[in-house]
Amino acid sequence: MASPLTAAAFINALRAEGLTVVTVGSWTTHNRNHKGPWGPTNGVLLHHTGPYNTESGMVSYCLNGSAALPGPLCHGVIDRKGTVHLVGYGRANHAGGGDGNVLNHVIAEDYGTAPPTPHYGEGDRGATDGNSHFYGFECINRGDGKETWPDKQLDAMARASAAICRAHHWTARSVIGHLEWSNQKVDPRGFSMASMRTRIAERLKHPASWSPSTAPPTQPTPSIESRVTTLEKALAEYKKRLEALEKKVA
Repeated sequence: MASPLTAAAFINALRAEGLTVVTVGSWTTHNRNHKGPWGPTNGVLLHHTGPYNTESGMVSYCLNGSAALPGPLCHGVIDRKGTVHLVGYGRANHAGGGDGNVLNHVIAEDYGTAPPTPHYGEGDRGATDGNSHFYGFECINRGDGKETWPDKQLDAMARASAAICRAHHWTARSVIGHLEWSNQKVDPRGFSMASMRTRIAERLKHPASWSPSTAPPTQPTPSIESRVTTLEKALAEYKKRLEALEKKVA
C-alpha cells in the first residue's frame, strides 16, 4: 500500500518517462475527494473511452463528466497521438465498484498472466470502491473491436503506467484493465492486458528515459568480400606460425 503521489510528483514522473503532457484547467485540485477517500493507492487502471465525436470533446467530457457521473472521470486522457491530458488529481469517478479479491492480488502482485476473474461490479453488495485505490487513464478508442490502437498510443499507455509503477516501486502486475476489475466492464478492448503488462515490464527494466529506438545499434553484418579477406588474413597468419614451428622442430 502507498500514499498517493503529490500532483507535482505525478506529473514529473510522467514527463520523466518521455511523455508529452498537457494540463487542463485546475487539474491539481479537480477531484471527488469530498465523496470518499483517495488512497491508499495500489495500482493503475486502464480504460477505453467508448464512442467519441472528437478527441478534444472527449477530453472535455472526462474533465466535466455529466449530471449522473460528475468529473473528473479519470486522472489523464491519452489520445491517439500519445499525448496525456491531465484533467484531475485525487479521487476520480473512473473505477467504480470491483472485486476486492482482485485488489488483494494486485497489492501482492502474485498472479500470473492475469488476475483472477472479477465477480463484483458497481452497485453489487460486497463490491470494493476502486476510486480510492487506482490511478486511472481513459484512452481514446471507440472500444468496438474495430478501431485500431496506434502504437504511439499504446506506447504512451505503457509509459504512463510505468511512470507510476516506477514512482511507487511496483511491478507491471500493479496495472490492470477495467475489465479485470469489474465483472460489468469490457474495457480496454482491442488488445490484451497481458501484452500491455509485457510492454510495461520491459520499460521498468530500463531508466525512465529509455525508448526502444535508443537501444545500442546492432553491428552491420560483414559483406562476403570482407569475410573472405578476414579468412585470407587468418590463413596467412596460420601459415606463418606453422612455418615458425617447423623451423623450431628442425
